[in-house]
Amino acid sequence: MNIRAVGWNCVYDRGYSFFQQGERGVYLLLLARSEVCIGGDILPQNTFVIFDGSEDIVYSAVGDCLVCDWIVFDAEVDSEMSDIADIPYNTPLFHTDWEFISQLISNITTEFYSTNNRRIKIIDFMVKSLIIKASERGVNRDIMQSAADPHYSSLIELRERVYRNPQMKWNVDTMAAVVNMSRSYFQHIYRELFGVSCMTDVINGKIEKAKEILSETGCTISQVAAMCGYDNEEHFMRQFKKIVGVTPTGYRKNK
Repeated sequence: MNIRAVGWNCVYDRGYSFFQQGERGVYLLLLARSEVCIGGDILPQNTFVIFDGSEDIVYSAVGDCLVCDWIVFDAEVDSEMSDIADIPYNTPLFHTDWEFISQLISNITTEFYSTNNRRIKIIDFMVKSLIIKASERGVNRDIMQSAADPHYSSLIELRERVYRNPQMKWNVDTMAAVVNMSRSYFQHIYRELFGVSCMTDVINGKIEKAKEILSETGCTISQVAAMCGYDNEEHFMRQFKKIVGVTPTGYRKNK
C-alpha cells in the first residue's frame, strides 16, 4: 500500500464540498466525526466509509462544519485489499469502536510526517490493522435506519457499552431499561439492527475482551474469566472453546 495523503481532526466550514473523480485502485477511507452528506444522504456523526475508486466521491459538510479523519491510499493490486478487508465499499457504516479507529488514523498521520526511516513499513502495518479493525463490527447505515430509527443512536451507544464493559451483569431487562424500551420490542429491534440476539452479543463482547486480554497480558485464566464477567472459570473455558474453537490457553499459545 502507498499513502498519498492523510488528515486527522480536519475541520471544514459550512458549505464545504469534496469531489474526487473515481480512479480504480485509489481508495479513500473517511471517518466523519460530525454529520456528513454523502451521495445526497445526511448521515450522523461517526459514519465510516471506504471508497474504492469505482465511482465518483462526493461528500459535504452539514451544519456549521465537517470534522473528519481521512486517508487516501492505493493498493498495487486489488487482491491486496481483498485479502485483508471484509467490508462493503462505498457504503456508509457505523462502527462501535470509532474512537479507536480515529486514534489509529492519528498515529498514521504522525508517522506519515515523521522522518523515521522505517515509516513506510510502519504505516503499511497500521493501515492494514485499521482496515481489519473496521471490518469487525461495522453496521450498515441503511439497515440501522430502516430497522431502528429513531432509536438507532441509543442502541449503538448501548452496544458499545456492552462491549466495553463485559464484566457487568448484562441481561435483557437491564439493557431494555437503558434504552427505555419494553423487553419484547427491545429484543426484536436489537436483532433487526445487529443480526444477533442481545444476549448472544453480550457473550460475543465477553469473548472479544477475553481474546484481547489473553493476547496482551499474562493474566491467569481465572483472572481473565473474572475480568470478562464470568463467575465460573470452567463456564468461561467451555464457552470460549465453543465460540473460538480452542481453549483460552491454546489461543494464547498461538498468539
